[in-house]
Amino acid sequence: MLEFKENIDNVEEFNYLYDAVGWGSYDKEISSKALKNNIYSVSLYDNNQIVGYGRIIGDGYIFLYIQDIMVSPEHQGKHIGTEIMNKLLDKIEEIKKENPDILVYLGASLGKEKFYEKFGFIKREDYGLGPGMILKG
Repeated sequence: MLEFKENIDNVEEFNYLYDAVGWGSYDKEISSKALKNNIYSVSLYDNNQIVGYGRIIGDGYIFLYIQDIMVSPEHQGKHIGTEIMNKLLDKIEEIKKENPDILVYLGASLGKEKFYEKFGFIKREDYGLGPGMILKG
């Protein structure tokens, strides 16, 4: 039975999914500190086993960032990522009541752009902005 839970932010589950989707995992202390700064998160369980996760980070007023949409490989292709995104977008709609102009970003994994386009996300360039960039190393 699938069950959503909000704001669980369990470090072991987070690192398990991070590793399961091929992103590696972080030191538990680093993950714990990161998760404590979430604005909102949603976890999805199948018979009490974590199978999906997503979170919102940012300042909560001007800027939000959808981060770490993860679904365990054995549960991919079952619309779990879509359900997680819908939960996150519902929360964003609540936040928008205070500032309707809040900016919502995400960084799609390479090859996953089409998934996010289904929810109305466009490339920064298509919005008249430059490409997304990161500071590496």
